[in-house]
Parts: sequence; C-alpha cells; structure tokens
Amino acid sequence: MADSLFVDDEILIDAPPETIWRVLTESKYVAQWDELPEGYPEGAMSTGSKVVWELPDGGQSITTIINAEPQKELKISLFVSKWEEKIKEGDIAYLYQLEERGRSTLLKIRIGDFSLIKNGRNYYEASVEFAGNSKKVIKELAES
Repeated sequence: MADSLFVDDEILIDAPPETIWRVLTESKYVAQWDELPEGYPEGAMSTGSKVVWELPDGGQSITTIINAEPQKELKISLFVSKWEEKIKEGDIAYLYQLEERGRSTLLKIRIGDFSLIKNGRNYYEASVEFAGNSKKVIKELAES
C-alpha cells in the first residue's frame, strides 16, 4: 500500500469564522474559488448538498457535503465514477477546518487520500495547486 497522499495547507484570515463559513458554503462565493456547474442553485450548501459534473468520457465527478459543522468544519467527499477502486464515501475528501486565533481565523485545508486510487499522484498534484489558489481567494473574499 502506498503512503497516504494528503494535501495539507493553511492560511490565516483576518475575519471571524462566521464570515469564512459563508465563503465556504454559499454558492455565490464558492463559485469564485471553486468551479460550480452552470445553473447551480443559489444559497447556502449544507450536509447532503452535491455538485455533479458530467465528464468528457461520459462519467461523473461528484462532491457531497458529508459534514457541515457551522464555523468549525466542512467535509466534502469526492467520488469519480471512472475510479476502478471501491472507495467509501469520505475516503477521499476536502476538509476545511476553522480555528479562531484572536481576531483572526486559521483556515486549515486537507485534501485526499489520493493513495487509494490509481493515478492518485495526478489528483494530488492538481489538489496542491487547487489548495494554494483557492485559499488566497477565500481569504480575499472573507476580508473584503
């Protein structure tokens, strides 16, 4: 079994957890730091909310919120239909955790475990870039 492949990143944001939570869960903000399909409903996402992408090969990429603890933790499961491996919901996920630090909030991001799938290294590399880019936009949106 390969070593686990998790992307870990964090950023200190000069905003309270409530503000960052809105940026993480309201589709009008999410669409600015992550892609959403055209016509995705407006409003706040919560446990059970799904984003489904039709892939060029006919498959699907599906993200599902499996834990939404307001102002604390957001966990979004990732599933891609073309993966041959049998993975359980949440085995590969995006985890956003908020920790108050005085008047600021530390946003911790963990994405993975990509060692569970073939070509996991490619997903890992793409997720390193995603985490680095998205955290900057989340910070910008929360602080403005």
